[in-house]
Amino acid sequence: MEETEFDDILDDWFIESLKTYKDLHLYQLEHPTQVIEWTSAKTVCVAGYSSSKNEILELRLPLKLFADENKGLCAERDFKVVHGGFTDGPVRCLRHVPGTRCAVTNDGLSSALQVWDLGGDDSDVIRRTGSVEGSGSASESGSRIAARLSTEPQVLHGAQSGDVRLSQLTSGQTVYKLAESDAADPLSSLHFLTDAVFLAGCCNGNILVADTRTPAAPQLSPPPAGESVLWWTGASDGSVVRLSSSGQAVVSDLRNLRGAASRAQLDVQTPRRGLDDVRVSWAPALDDCIAVSGFSGAVQIYSTSVWTTETQEVRPLFEHRGHAVASQSDDCGGAPVFVTSHSWHPERPRTLLSAASDGSVHVWDWVDQSEAGR
Repeated sequence: MEETEFDDILDDWFIESLKTYKDLHLYQLEHPTQVIEWTSAKTVCVAGYSSSKNEILELRLPLKLFADENKGLCAERDFKVVHGGFTDGPVRCLRHVPGTRCAVTNDGLSSALQVWDLGGDDSDVIRRTGSVEGSGSASESGSRIAARLSTEPQVLHGAQSGDVRLSQLTSGQTVYKLAESDAADPLSSLHFLTDAVFLAGCCNGNILVADTRTPAAPQLSPPPAGESVLWWTGASDGSVVRLSSSGQAVVSDLRNLRGAASRAQLDVQTPRRGLDDVRVSWAPALDDCIAVSGFSGAVQIYSTSVWTTETQEVRPLFEHRGHAVASQSDDCGGAPVFVTSHSWHPERPRTLLSAASDGSVHVWDWVDQSEAGR
């Protein structure tokens, strides 16, 4: 691509963004990240995933993003590193333990977990404080993690459906193990539905729902009909969405996971993706909306409220193309940029954070054009 052509595309997108974004802030990491984890309403953790030594950072989002009035007068418009450290290996999964200054990571190479102190007012250093033993088995992308704070910090973790366990962080003691079965399906995600009930999404589309208060076997829900290489799962308070590597999305009610409340064929590129590439997640503060990333250099927002029980092709409600547009990787002979992770803000309805393979991190508040004209 000629430089002048690239500049024209960038200029067109910038002009378009004045109408389509309420806020848009860009940041560049030294190395790309696959993890974005909120540690508060204004801070997130990111970490590199290269095979050598990596940074693990806590970033504070631009304060201008949170200014209700007179945004132009806000002095701080950039991301800021508030805590940082180093890890000897890659970080493929990272979870913050709610209510603490503690995070847990997995390197994608084994099922063991690493425990980190994120620092505080008296220290800007993130340091490793311990580890949690895994099951001994590992999938091609390591363990999945979900965290909770009961009487003390606990993490749910596992690489496969047959080895999910709940461990105390302070002692490393296992306090719960999923009832054993012959299945050993690699996991795509783990989600706490309540303080005691969790959901395990498998890459073959199976879903397991179990209660940590009982040794009873989990409820198993098979994948939707249709051929697909991989499935990814996102869970909210009342619904689950399963997304296939062919772009098929199926929404189910948690009370009836074997049924399909609605279906759709998403408008995504569908080359072969790995288990760690794609993300699908429900908006925590916006009804019936999901975000999808990893198929390309864009993050897509879909409204499931217009889907029906019959599969139909749907277009995204909004598409963030900023990572792909701003990247000049094609000009340098490299691979096209793709989104490596995204995360909804826990409180702001239309604010998301996204990261890409070129090391870019964007925080953006999108405008729903269907409401903008009202």
